[in-house]
Amino acid sequence: MLHMSDMLPRHQLATVHQLAKECDDVLGAFLRGQLLIMFSLGLLYMLGLWLLGLDLAFLLGLIAGLASVVPYLGFVVGVLVSSIAAMVQFGDWIYVLGVLAVFGVGQLVESLFLTPVLVGDKIGLHPVAVIFAVLAGGQLFGFAGVLLALPVAAVLVVLLRHAHHGYKQSVFYGADTAEEQVADVPDDTEPEAHDAV
Repeated sequence: MLHMSDMLPRHQLATVHQLAKECDDVLGAFLRGQLLIMFSLGLLYMLGLWLLGLDLAFLLGLIAGLASVVPYLGFVVGVLVSSIAAMVQFGDWIYVLGVLAVFGVGQLVESLFLTPVLVGDKIGLHPVAVIFAVLAGGQLFGFAGVLLALPVAAVLVVLLRHAHHGYKQSVFYGADTAEEQVADVPDDTEPEAHDAV
């Protein structure tokens, strides 16, 4: 059975392996960052709902945290389920506003701090680039774009870094021509033939 590496040109094999390893590392860092975000949001929602006085704060925070693996799904699911629980337990709309406040703060913390720091730093993207990638992905490809924006951006950063490095080593950048110019400069220390006579 043929492996993918058998189809690659031999002189490019090391480069392709290096690219694949870096892409694998960055996607692994993305997944670890997403797990940390889920855990952090779950704790934040649990604490907020507990302070609000909801009996099911632990369970509701856990559900919202797990659902946050899909952007905005944790927010929507958490608000709906927690609002229903608040109305059943208290029967007062003021607690629904409290639920909205808890999840609103959670959404702000995720967008402005957790995602840029826990995911952006790990995959080599600036916090502003993280926000821009998610917004651009959503604008161009809708919900699927929001889901895939950061992993795709992370892989693109790896590919662009290698392309930039390759360009700087190429003759188009002038790496070889500079070496050739240095080699063409005559050495003043050697005596010329007519001086030796």
